[in-house]
Amino acid sequence: MMKLSNLNKVLILIFIVAVVTVGYGWYKSKYSTQALGVKILGVEEVKAKVEKFINENLLPPNMKVTIKSVVPEGNLYKVVLEVKGQEYTSYATNDGKMFFQTGVNIDEETAKAQKAKAEASQTDKSGEKTDVKLSKKDKPDVELFVMSHCPYGTQIEKGILPVIEALGNKINFTLKFCDYAMHGQKELNEQMTQYCIQKEDKGKLISYLKCFLNSSDSGACLKSVKLDEAKINSCVKSADQQYQVTKKFNDKKSWSNDSFPPFDIYKDDNAKYGIQGSPSLVVNGAQAQSDRDSASLLTTICSAFNKTPSECNKKLSATAPAPGFGQGEASGSEPAADCAK
Repeated sequence: MMKLSNLNKVLILIFIVAVVTVGYGWYKSKYSTQALGVKILGVEEVKAKVEKFINENLLPPNMKVTIKSVVPEGNLYKVVLEVKGQEYTSYATNDGKMFFQTGVNIDEETAKAQKAKAEASQTDKSGEKTDVKLSKKDKPDVELFVMSHCPYGTQIEKGILPVIEALGNKINFTLKFCDYAMHGQKELNEQMTQYCIQKEDKGKLISYLKCFLNSSDSGACLKSVKLDEAKINSCVKSADQQYQVTKKFNDKKSWSNDSFPPFDIYKDDNAKYGIQGSPSLVVNGAQAQSDRDSASLLTTICSAFNKTPSECNKKLSATAPAPGFGQGEASGSEPAADCAK
């Protein structure tokens, strides 16, 4: 094969750069918004259009959005909006035709992904994605990461409770939370409450969750399962001070993507496992994939035993519970979604 001289290499490189530069200039002139005849809307037009769209299509009748500001950012408008006292940052194209409910900080999300030590799947040599085979233990560790008010987090919680009751002390189960919240201060408060129930009286956690997942009434459920409210409240106050939950909620500079307040109690575990949203199931230190019905969750967790116990043969419901609070089963049309940025 003939080798190119250094001079030839330089000439070829100059030629490539010239072609790319000319091509970019042609593309920019031909496909600019002006060349395509796209009408660029003004700030007030975008504000009115986004406000109307959200109120009529994204919110229930008893809720209204307030547009706090609309600021040009490149070919987009940055839209700061408020719903029920909570501020969110969204984006719209400058022609007003596309609306994005949130933006993603690429550097931040890339750094978070690189910290992940466990993945739900891995790629084999052929390039095809395969499920991770869970490691096995005599007594598996099961960690469920949710947001307390995420519809799909509550769905998997309702699905996993019968599994926890069936396996009992054959597994080490811990309920944990994502390192940011998407459902306001009520979610932060409830997660501190559930954290403290596990810390102060873990034996009553399942009974409390059964009540809370049905009614969403934390105060009534604390009384119903006879938890020591003074002890729980003291723990919540201490956790709030230690992890600065309320302080960071009030300091929006600390919010992820300018939209989501942090919840740092399990921050290290979120980074360790690469948790991206609610729900995320971790079994023996690796993210596990499972449907949210009790039978599927039992099968997934039981695959992580060195020796499968007889409790794994128990027949549990193969129908997924309904997302959100209350009883019932999923309609069958529910998306396999999660609460994630």
